[in-house]
Amino acid sequence: MSAKAIRILGIDPGLRRTGWGIIISEGSNLKFVGCGVVTSQASDELAARLCEIHTGLIEVIRQFEPDEAAVEQTFVNRSGSATLKLGQARGVALLTPALENIPVAEYAPNAVKKTVVGSGHAGKGQIMKMVSVLLPTAKITGEDAADALAIAITHAHHRTAHNMASLAARIAS
Repeated sequence: MSAKAIRILGIDPGLRRTGWGIIISEGSNLKFVGCGVVTSQASDELAARLCEIHTGLIEVIRQFEPDEAAVEQTFVNRSGSATLKLGQARGVALLTPALENIPVAEYAPNAVKKTVVGSGHAGKGQIMKMVSVLLPTAKITGEDAADALAIAITHAHHRTAHNMASLAARIAS
């Protein structure tokens, strides 16, 4: 019996650039589908920028029809204001697939790095290189898209455990 193919959307939230990546996971096999970046205009009001992120992610979801999504958790910046703005962009990244009835998982940046590169302190260049190795047909459009693909890969490797934990939580409540 072969594993069911699951289309996974990885999202690397950011207020200026939100990376997205789509892969198909079938058992231990991964296949590149697409990637890119949703941008917002720095000169726009915050609410308008969040709407741009939402609209861009909706377009990605409608085009690629993912089964599941994964979003990177926020790390704390030195600037409280920057952390808050990133958190708002992350909220949009979590909300958008959820509104489309797509289950959403969350992963810490170190967990993504450890899963993809083998080290929780890997740099962006190392992540991009390993994503290229794991998805040799990928046409990676930049660091944000590579990070989003890494998040999708992480979810592909951890989704069974994540889904079992979600099921247990629903049963317990």
